[in-house]
Amino acid sequence: MVELIDPSHTLYSIHLHISNDVKVEVGKLGSILFKKGEYIYVGSAKRNIVARINRHKKKEKVKKWHFDYLRPHGMITKIITYETSIGECRLAEKLRKESSGSWPVKKFGSTDCKCPSHLIFVAN
Repeated sequence: MVELIDPSHTLYSIHLHISNDVKVEVGKLGSILFKKGEYIYVGSAKRNIVARINRHKKKEKVKKWHFDYLRPHGMITKIITYETSIGECRLAEKLRKESSGSWPVKKFGSTDCKCPSHLIFVAN
């Protein structure tokens, strides 16, 4: 796993590889089919980003964020942090464009903003 983590940053992306199609119950979003492939999840932590990332790495935990439901079904391949100025929503859009990705699940990780999603499907 590649980790490029700067504790002074507040934004992060977690790259997750899912080996097989899997149906996951994701909180209030309901039952969702995730196709096998590469995903990028974009998040933020106003303080202690390292603790947030370490929590996201764990497979077994109390489920609080949408990513918590998906995490047990994939392998993290890369984690990158980013400085704050771009903002979480713009970072998600930037990474989607750079990866030629798509939004696989509406409002995944973005229920508190107007973004389509903070989860990007990159490829199978």
